Formats: sequence, structure tokens, C-alpha cells
Amino acid sequence: MRSEAVPEQEAAAPQETPTQEVGAFLNRRREQIAQRWADEPLFRAVFTVSRDEAVEAGRSVVDALAQVAVSGRVEDSDSAGFTVVREQLARMSASRSRSGMSTSQVSSEVDALRAPVVNLLVADLPDASADHVRESTEILTVLMGTLRLVVMETALTEVQSLIDRQQMQLLEVATPIIRLWDGIVAVPLIGTLDSARSQVVMETLLEAVVDQQARYAILDITGVPTVDSLVAQHLMKTVAAVRLMGAECVVSGIRPAIAQTMVHLGLDLGTVITRSGLADALAYALHGLGADIVRATPGGAGPR
Repeated sequence: MRSEAVPEQEAAAPQETPTQEVGAFLNRRREQIAQRWADEPLFRAVFTVSRDEAVEAGRSVVDALAQVAVSGRVEDSDSAGFTVVREQLARMSASRSRSGMSTSQVSSEVDALRAPVVNLLVADLPDASADHVRESTEILTVLMGTLRLVVMETALTEVQSLIDRQQMQLLEVATPIIRLWDGIVAVPLIGTLDSARSQVVMETLLEAVVDQQARYAILDITGVPTVDSLVAQHLMKTVAAVRLMGAECVVSGIRPAIAQTMVHLGLDLGTVITRSGLADALAYALHGLGADIVRATPGGAGPR
């Protein structure tokens, strides 16, 4: 028997999903979208050196949106497509925040990017049915909403990082190291102590002991009204750490309430050198260095 030849048929090309069609549109209209975005406040206010820089930033964001659309994850703010532009978005949102813009205002500026893209999409589908146009614009709207979410997440992360840096700077400023004498440094503390500030005190004091080659470190807490149990333990650890660095730590200005807290905690104060005030602590340290303080006689200068 002779087998009959089956006529060859062209394999039908797989149809694109609606999200993939939106991705193809973004790739196709990349330049037009970037040009329009460059004139929007979010881009124009950040990239002030040249418009070309704003356009290039717009291209990067469009590329990211296209990649997300092609993957079909238009509602996923963690989509890989957004990874490459998060730094760009962070720069833009941080710049707007530094200029005094609130997060809601930044959100509105991101939302303003949607209209130019939707208008281009509608113009790109002149022969499509109303249902197809509606479905495509809905997908694009969801995608732009996800972009806004990514920007807001990035903005909040940048704001929190800025707050953390400022808090650390304030803690460092509020923890001054004073060189009272050759071989003597002091940290006068004023205000409330918490665990974070106590940690900064320890690190700052230990660095000063090394930098100044100090033999005595005075920790004056006259200006500290009270401490909790955790902070009291931090102070004791600071004293021990200074001793390990080869210096002697003198704690001065302990208030009655703080003294009671330390006693109630059962902390071992036998090896801790304490003085009532900063002057007494300085006198103790000077004596340890062989430089005693002598009062002047009424008739003239006393011995040095």
C-alpha cells in the first residue's frame, strides 16, 4: 500500500497574552514614552542638568515595565524587572523627599506618569475592539500602580535609612569626647540614656582611649537623671571594656536613683572607681599621673 501524503500545514504561531502585548507596546514605544516622561515633574525636578539625562532614566524605567509585563507579573512589586531600576527610583524619590515633598505628593507625581502611556497605548490600537482596548489599558494601569508601589516602598526605605543615619549622627554629637589632660579623656553625658546611646558611648570612648593613648577615661553622668537596668549593665560593660584597653575608667556624678538601681541589680561595684563629680574624677586621674592640684597661696602663686 502506498501511504498518502499528509499536506503540510503551517504551525499556528502562539498568540501573545494581553500582558505580553502590553510589554511589546512598551518596547515599541519606549522612546516616545521616555520623551514624554522627561517633561513630567518627577523626572524634570530630579534631572536638572540636562533633559537627555531625564530621557535616559525614563528609558530604564520603561525597560523595567516591559520586562515585568512580558513576565506576566504586573501586580508583583518584587518582580525581577524592577530590581535594575530600584536604585534609579530611590534616587528620584529621595531627591523629591529632600526637597520637602511628602510621600503622598511623590505618589501623585508617579501616578501622573500613567496618562501619557495610556494615551499612547490607545493611539497604538486604532483598529482594536473596545473590549481589547479596555483590557490592555487595565493591564497597563495595574502595571503603573505596581510601579507606584515600588517607588513608595523605595522612598520609605530611603527615608528610614536617612532617619537612622541622622539618629546615629545625633548620638555621636551628643557624646563628645573631651581631652582634659595628656592621658586623660572624659565623656560628659547629658540627657536620657538608652541602650543605643550607651552602645555609642562605649564605642566612642574606646576609640578615644586608643587615639589619645589615654591612661584614664572619665565617664561623667551628672547630667543623666536616671537609667534603667539594661543601661546600667551597659555602663558596667563600658568600664570593663576600658580596663581591657589598658586604661582606668572613673565614673563620676552618680545620682542617688542610679546608685540604687545598680545596687538593686546586684552589680559588682567593688572594682569600679567612682567620684562624686567631674572635678574629683579629674583630680584622681591627675594624681595617678603624678600631677597633683595645689591651691595657690594668698600672697602669690603656689607650687606647681
